Amino acid sequence: MTEQQPIAVLGGGSFGTAIANLLAENGQRVQQWMRDSEQAEAIRVNRENPRYLKGVKIHPGVEPVIDLAASLAACELVFVALPSTALRTALQPFAEQLAGKLLVSLTKGIEAQSFMLMSQILEDIAPQARIGVLSGPNLAREIAEHALTASVIASEDDALCQRVQAALHGRTFRVYASGDRFGVELGGALKNVYAIIAGMAAALGMGENTKSMLITRALAEMTRFAVKLGANPMTFLGLAGVGDLIVTCSSAKSRNYQVGFALGEGLSLEEAVARLGEVAEGVNTLKVLKAKAEELQIYMPLVAGLHAILFEGRTLAQVIELLMRAEPKTDVDFIPTSGF
Repeated sequence: MTEQQPIAVLGGGSFGTAIANLLAENGQRVQQWMRDSEQAEAIRVNRENPRYLKGVKIHPGVEPVIDLAASLAACELVFVALPSTALRTALQPFAEQLAGKLLVSLTKGIEAQSFMLMSQILEDIAPQARIGVLSGPNLAREIAEHALTASVIASEDDALCQRVQAALHGRTFRVYASGDRFGVELGGALKNVYAIIAGMAAALGMGENTKSMLITRALAEMTRFAVKLGANPMTFLGLAGVGDLIVTCSSAKSRNYQVGFALGEGLSLEEAVARLGEVAEGVNTLKVLKAKAEELQIYMPLVAGLHAILFEGRTLAQVIELLMRAEPKTDVDFIPTSGF
């Protein structure tokens, strides 16, 4: 189904660009808004995003634009792919125009001061909007290069889910629906932290057993945290939980993994982020997650360990020793150990 009116994608980064291309390939007209007029002009002239996804041709159906007000006036369905730190400041001035729009967050992060997820920020800015979240094991370059990919659209609004499925579902991209917006979005935000740990482990040459242990214990930790905040544990068995965790923790294409790898090679956090040249959401998420886990008294040894390495001057060796000495808890928190 092709929409008659254009669809807006806000953000000129790699994921926004990949989604804009996908929509255009499905026959949609797309307005991709970016703040940088030079970047927009370069895309218009060369049909390539100069800063992100080098070598990927931008579909003719994608129109780069710099007038956000005009785009919001023209489009009802709006995909928001702005960095977590910029989302509120970019959209707050347009709060009234967002009323009644279908806003789908593509950003996996948590706002520092408020501990709000991106869809909650959208709700805060535009209480009259209809809100959804797209999340899953979705590396931008692979989407752009047509690797078979699946994602989850999560919203309590069934019509919104169906609309997004119709717009995005294509030959190489499958979209599943979920009613647990909170769980899906938390999965997307939390896994970034564990990807940093996985990258460090890889740089240090740790074995496959170790990698598997890290991913599985990370999943237990994420789920424990999310359920305490009201998410459904079953959500974490899906694409937005274990699916996203696997890809982010085992792929050298993941930005958070790359930061961890650089740390494992002995670089400082500043050097690691500078080498990457773009934001790794996991570093921001780690700080807020550590504070929230302590406040709610949730047992999160991996989060505490990574925080100790990045911000408290501990070495990885010290942290691993503490982790291995800790009392083993149950394997899966939501299965009773007795009565089975």
